[in-house]
Amino acid sequence: MSRIGKKPIDVPKGVEIKLDGNTVNVKGPKGQRSFTAPDEVVVAMEDSAVTVKPANDSQRARAMWGMSRTQIENCVVGVEKGFTRSLVVQGVGYRAQAQGRTLKLSLGYSHDIDFAIPEGIEVKTPKPTEIEVSGIDQQQVGQVAANIREWRKPEPYKGKGIRYADEYIFRKEGKKK
Repeated sequence: MSRIGKKPIDVPKGVEIKLDGNTVNVKGPKGQRSFTAPDEVVVAMEDSAVTVKPANDSQRARAMWGMSRTQIENCVVGVEKGFTRSLVVQGVGYRAQAQGRTLKLSLGYSHDIDFAIPEGIEVKTPKPTEIEVSGIDQQQVGQVAANIREWRKPEPYKGKGIRYADEYIFRKEGKKK
């Protein structure tokens, strides 16, 4: 049995949930999200909580059970609090600057990189060496952060590049004479 799937999803104040078959529409202070659960699970509203149960005892139904519950919970948390991913730019002359819907990156290339910020995502640069990616969709926030990091991954010798704030870069010793 799924330990995650068994837990009911509490609906906080200020968040509205509407069920339409297996489609869950979540509306909150930060925006609106929806998730369509697969046919293998049954989504129900009980009191002020949402429960997810498998429709039958098949392997796929059990696999979809915990995943569907987590996706619905991510919708609720996203519209209530939102998700944030922090990146650190490390290296001499490396910097980032948010300008409207564009992130300007100077990463040691012969030109600056203009990264277009997708809809639903907000990017802030509190310092020239820090980038904060935030939004209501956890998957989209993580993907945008990964796309930014892709421009200059951290290297193991000096640690230069763009890394996640909570990421540890295993440092290597250089060549010796």
